[in-house]
Amino acid sequence: MKIDNVLIFPAGSEIAFEINNALKYSKFCKVFGATSARDHSEFVYENLITDLPFINEPDFIERFNTVIDEYKIDFVYPAYDEAQIILMENQDKINAKIVSAPYETVKICRSKKLTYEYLSGEDFIPKTYESLSQVKEYPVFVKPARSQGSQGAKLIYDADELQRAISEDSSLVICEYLPGDEYTVDCFTDGKGNLLTAKVRIRERIRTGIAVRSKMLPYDGDIQRIAEIINEKFTFVGAWFFQVKKNIAGKYRLLEISPRIPGTMGLSRNCGINFPVLTLFVMNGFDVSVIDNAYNITLDRAFYSAYKIEIEYNVIYLDFDDTLIINDNVNVMLMAFIYQVLTKQKQIILLSKHSTDIYVDLKKYHIDSSVFADIIVIPKNDEKSNYINRSDAIFIDDSFAERKKIHEQKHIPVFDVDMIESLLDWKI
Repeated sequence: MKIDNVLIFPAGSEIAFEINNALKYSKFCKVFGATSARDHSEFVYENLITDLPFINEPDFIERFNTVIDEYKIDFVYPAYDEAQIILMENQDKINAKIVSAPYETVKICRSKKLTYEYLSGEDFIPKTYESLSQVKEYPVFVKPARSQGSQGAKLIYDADELQRAISEDSSLVICEYLPGDEYTVDCFTDGKGNLLTAKVRIRERIRTGIAVRSKMLPYDGDIQRIAEIINEKFTFVGAWFFQVKKNIAGKYRLLEISPRIPGTMGLSRNCGINFPVLTLFVMNGFDVSVIDNAYNITLDRAFYSAYKIEIEYNVIYLDFDDTLIINDNVNVMLMAFIYQVLTKQKQIILLSKHSTDIYVDLKKYHIDSSVFADIIVIPKNDEKSNYINRSDAIFIDDSFAERKKIHEQKHIPVFDVDMIESLLDWKI
């Protein structure tokens, strides 16, 4: 199998980061990101194309094709609902294959109104109202006809509030109240139309429409039945998902269907089902199967920080006690940094006032001494500054006094243990 060049667009969405996490270790593809805005993608992708026009600008397709041709892109992975539908509308004008279900499926799924109409008659479609006058019982739920996740959704408690909501957005879908828990079902359809899996996860905590805490649940026959009906009615290629909630009677009702990778599909990926990679295999015409570990697993996400420091250095002077080893444990973040800089041909010098045999202790912690260009153990009453003879260097030490001396005498950047995160490169 040849290596495919895969472009993720837009590269800065949560969906994009999940696709990147799924693809970046694959030996079958090389990942590129493309963005129209300055965003977190700058810290994530080794190969990032910037300054693209926004997707609704007149010259977007022309500029997009220029990028595709220049980087020999084979596949484009849409990483946002609006991007997916616009790219599929223009598939015949784009010089690479869009990783997506057919346009007709995308178009229907993009609209909750069209989705409910297409599946009318199925018992899992929620009751909807065409107008305010049809609503006889409150509360009701309103949501934009075109949105993703729970973005723009709102619970309405009376007729006056509903009138205000409709006057602000006449396209709102008015739906029966669904008070139960919300579930996402990660699905996969192979190249022959067979539904290979339907993994159910509960959306325990949601922020800006994204599940930031989600837990995998065991097989559910009712949800499996809904998944099979949806799979029968639509044409999917690879990964897709749908969301359901329970109504007052405890019955599942459909919220939406989306023929793309969801941002929290990493939960299924960490059960062993890499949906983005498998989807590429299907797009290439290969038969696929899945391995599902089916253990209890919970995902919880929060903001993390990535940094860019504008310093140049070729040597790292590094302390041992309370720096490389903390509380009798290896500092794994520092070890990650060590291996990152080794790949960039930088030198690491272990500079310590360690009181016992440092080679014996390195072996005790399973650290190979060969990762260090030099290991220097100095007397307790000596100064580390006496052993720092490179100006293109940084110094890492838990001791404030040591860092202050080095900074003042050697004029190089100094780092405490809590600052190591700013040195890490997240582009893998």
